[in-house]
Amino acid sequence: MNGHHDVHSGLHSEHGALAGEHPGRVRDPVVKVLDLAWLEFEKPDLDGAETFAHAFGFTTAMRTADELQLRGTDSGSPCVLIRRGDRSRFVGPAFRAAEAGDLLRLAEATDSRPVPLPESLGGLTVDLADPSGLRVRVVAETHELGALRSQQPQVYNLGHEVTRINVTQRPARVPARVQRLGHVVVQTTKYRETLDWYLRNLGLIVSDFLYYPGQRKRGPVMSFVRCDQGSTPADHHTLALTLGPSNRYVHSAYQVADLDALAAGGEFLREHGYRRSWGIGRHIQGSQIFDYWRDPDGFMVEHFSDGDMFDCTLEPGWAPMSASGLSQWGPPVTKDFLGISPGPESLRELRAIFDALREDNEFDFRRLRGLLKVAKS
Repeated sequence: MNGHHDVHSGLHSEHGALAGEHPGRVRDPVVKVLDLAWLEFEKPDLDGAETFAHAFGFTTAMRTADELQLRGTDSGSPCVLIRRGDRSRFVGPAFRAAEAGDLLRLAEATDSRPVPLPESLGGLTVDLADPSGLRVRVVAETHELGALRSQQPQVYNLGHEVTRINVTQRPARVPARVQRLGHVVVQTTKYRETLDWYLRNLGLIVSDFLYYPGQRKRGPVMSFVRCDQGSTPADHHTLALTLGPSNRYVHSAYQVADLDALAAGGEFLREHGYRRSWGIGRHIQGSQIFDYWRDPDGFMVEHFSDGDMFDCTLEPGWAPMSASGLSQWGPPVTKDFLGISPGPESLRELRAIFDALREDNEFDFRRLRGLLKVAKS
């Protein structure tokens, strides 16, 4: 295992790779990004976007007539940039490079060049397109926002370990204060090509692979991918890629202090008329406590807490994909979360299936059968 932990020891997955399967990393990537910097969207209604953002737990970092920057309480860049557009769409992620020199190496390897970012952000970016056509920025030397007052986690009495005496537990029903951006999930019709692109160019490494039941020999159809920070632990996934009939945003996730912050914040959102997609529960891959919501434009966003952190020594786990395997506990996964509830989104995905089956990509009839089996599991 080249000095890496054996996944068969039960550290995070019951099974590891078989001989000849994808190793989940490449030797000598062009650069190794440190983390996600921010996500960029376009929306026609910035007022509605800002109102929801405050209810979800963001703080406005900057607002103009045509742009909204949203931040968490941690120091660093804004988490989300929203610019005014004719329609709502996900523009793409920005990843943070370790230094400006990495941008020069990446630019040379991809036949591109570093360019200055707007003054409100500072620094430089190399703008690329992954094989799915998604714009991917790699940035360096951006402005750093100072930390804000954070929401303090509750003090718990855990079993017989009593730490709270003569004090009641009364979490306020207020927005869960977002601490930071955690990850983004995207769907692609070119899963394997897109995965290899991120591993090769950005130095990401796979934490877990999922495959359709009965189709392991055809390779994985989803990967949870983390940043390689050596011995420094990183989020179980900063990016997740899944095979599907269209290239699209699936959801993004934002860390909050603890379960009480997540649950009380969810009650605040519900009372203010916003729609929960799925939750509250705890995932299997990544272990996060989760709660999924829809913003006014239909984008899915997640509050999470208590996620797994892996260093570079952990090899990928392998598991079959199933709807019931998305959580350890919590309510059954919803049709809305799976994208199959009646409505415009499911109709768009249905049309995309017919289009994808006529085109040359990885989503073929066998993959469609595998996806349908997962949805019914």
